[in-house]
Amino acid sequence: MGNLFGRKRRSRVTEQDRAVLQQRDKLRQYQKRLSLGLERERALARQLLRDGKKEKAMLLLKKKRYQEQLLDKTENQISNLERMVQDIEFTQIEMKVIEGLKIGNECLNKMHQVMSIEEVERIIGETQDAVEYQRQIDELLAGSLTEEDEDAILEELNAITQEQLELPEVPSEPLPEKIPEASPVENRPKAELVAAS
Repeated sequence: MGNLFGRKRRSRVTEQDRAVLQQRDKLRQYQKRLSLGLERERALARQLLRDGKKEKAMLLLKKKRYQEQLLDKTENQISNLERMVQDIEFTQIEMKVIEGLKIGNECLNKMHQVMSIEEVERIIGETQDAVEYQRQIDELLAGSLTEEDEDAILEELNAITQEQLELPEVPSEPLPEKIPEASPVENRPKAELVAAS
């Protein structure tokens, strides 16, 4: 099918990894060959014992024993290779972490060059001065009004409030104590009133 988007995908397997994995595969193939040879020699040793050739069977079992030791050594070598692959991977991760720390340190140093402690102290001082200046302006504005000005402001506020609250006049006549009851004609529905007339 090829590359779907025309871009080659980079393999994460390095040349070192490939070499180690090839060695491991070769050792596994060797291990298989030895295992198959051991089974054949065991069967051949049984056949020699049945045929009465005890010395040849003994020699074959010694050879088999030597090959078993080789098989154990091969297994140890495979374990060592796998451990080495893990160590290489971990070292690569450590290198990436160290590279990241190095880049981060360089960025921090550049930022520190742009913003020195003196610069930060100057900015904080200017900010405090601006806050103090604004507080002084607020105090001057709050304290510049006299009592007469305060009274005039309150009167103007009351006048505006009265203009907005134009309530109807309260009637001076007393209210009737009892509401007259409606006549039965008024309680009937309109359709009945029209029919009755």
